[in-house]
Amino acid sequence: MDRLFNMDNKFFTFMGKVADLMILNVIFIICCIPIVTIGPALTAMNYVTLKMARNEESYIIRSFLKSFKENLKQGILIWLIMLVLGIVLITDYMIMRNLDSGFMQVIKYGLGMITFIYLMVMLYIFPLLSKFDNTLKNTFKNAILMSIRHLPFTILMMLITYIPLGATILLPIVLVYGAIVWIMIGFSLIAFINAKFFVKIFDKYIPHDDEEEEGVAALEESPLDEQALEDTAAPSDDDEEETESANEPDGALTPAHA
Repeated sequence: MDRLFNMDNKFFTFMGKVADLMILNVIFIICCIPIVTIGPALTAMNYVTLKMARNEESYIIRSFLKSFKENLKQGILIWLIMLVLGIVLITDYMIMRNLDSGFMQVIKYGLGMITFIYLMVMLYIFPLLSKFDNTLKNTFKNAILMSIRHLPFTILMMLITYIPLGATILLPIVLVYGAIVWIMIGFSLIAFINAKFFVKIFDKYIPHDDEEEEGVAALEESPLDEQALEDTAAPSDDDEEETESANEPDGALTPAHA
């Protein structure tokens, strides 16, 4: 009987996680209402879900607002850039959908490749912003490099993220019933599932004590452009203690938010 009401048993742990995700989803939606703040809201949501994936999170709202404020400027800039690029891509598709000449088919294939890269960057860039301090340019560059380097994880996360979103937008029946799920838990649930993969990916770029030299060597041997993965800023003051072992100027990625 005591085990049944033990707050540490699997049922209560699961329900607590669900409640946290619902709270996170609500505050995320509220912070997205001004539209221009969607970027910082996505960053803050990923910051919280990355900590949840490590079983480190206990204060959902406090952590969300902390990350939201810290990444407000860069989050808005990145979001506006991605928004403009997205509008350009949609406009191009609308212009070319009725053009069937051979040359236009080639352009359509090229546009498809650009769209695929855009979706990969959109998937990675806000989790990256939530985890690492960097310049705007290198954040974009790292999003491209990491998404390519970890392509199997990237494709899996794209399916997890974009199939539900696409089905909700394109299928009226899914929109009717799916809207309830999105409002209650949809956004944070997908972010939490993806966070499980991002933890595995990001850990490869965070050296820890004895693994420090191995982490640097792994970056140096990479077939991709290492400089974008090396040129990072120092951790933020708030997380300095948590990232002390990763704060040496060794050329590897250093976390801004542990």
